[in-house]
Amino acid sequence: MSEQISDRRGHSGGRSGLLERVQGMLPARFRRGTAVVPVVRLSGVIGAVTPLRPGMTLAGVAKMLERAFGTRNAKAVALVINSPGGSPVQSRQIYLRIRQLAAEKKLPVLVFAEDVAASGGYMIACAGDEIYCDPSSILGSIGVVGGSFGFQEAIKKIGVERRLYTAGSHKAMLDPFLPENPDDVARLKTIQREIHATFINLVKQSRGSRLKGPDDELFTGEYWAGETAVGLGLADGIGDLRATLRARYGEKVLTPVIAPASGMLSGLLGRRAPGAGSLAALDGFASLPDDLISAVETRAIWARFGL
Repeated sequence: MSEQISDRRGHSGGRSGLLERVQGMLPARFRRGTAVVPVVRLSGVIGAVTPLRPGMTLAGVAKMLERAFGTRNAKAVALVINSPGGSPVQSRQIYLRIRQLAAEKKLPVLVFAEDVAASGGYMIACAGDEIYCDPSSILGSIGVVGGSFGFQEAIKKIGVERRLYTAGSHKAMLDPFLPENPDDVARLKTIQREIHATFINLVKQSRGSRLKGPDDELFTGEYWAGETAVGLGLADGIGDLRATLRARYGEKVLTPVIAPASGMLSGLLGRRAPGAGSLAALDGFASLPDDLISAVETRAIWARFGL
């Protein structure tokens, strides 16, 4: 009887040892007890999409976010944000998707601001349960901006006549080749105030009692460097990703970067039909003026923050 018990124990111990050996052969992030915090980088102007300069959109980042939140053994998800803003719609959609995934997977979200997390970039940062930044990071710019040009005098000088035909009294609102109409400007500002109110509510709901400044300081569109942003409650502390995660999850915490799909699979998915190359080249030449304007506008958005 004792020999049978001994054999059973030996068999059990052998199975345990085998499991340990199998565990040891697995990549570190698949081993039980290993702390893993996947990292997603969200950078660039939001929503400014052209053939040569794709901006950040929900469609472009959704798969990365899903992969990050679905990572095995994940203790949290880290977002590294470097964005001066852009489309309020895309910003809010990305924010909502992050919060939805965090609730589904029951994982905390830690945000790390790099050079700038401003305007729509700060809106996305608010999806974090905690926000960390560098002392020189720029945060805030909780406001709405829109701009255009007035070319009506220029076309007069070169002898060009503007001909525009519409159905609807406001269809040509803010046309850059027509004189500015004060009523049109008033309508635009009404829309901007509605979008601004949505932005303010999102920040208040996300940051709650951590906000320390008055509304007429926080929500004017002003922005601040890291230390001041922390003092105002727009961020939770000064810290970089590596040191913060090691202090919280241990020296051996793994931080795999979740990158966009690339390589052979994306090449197969994006394979063009025969003859598409020549057509694409023609389209490329046709789109050069639009791409140039887009590049200037993108540069102007970053330049607002001295970058």
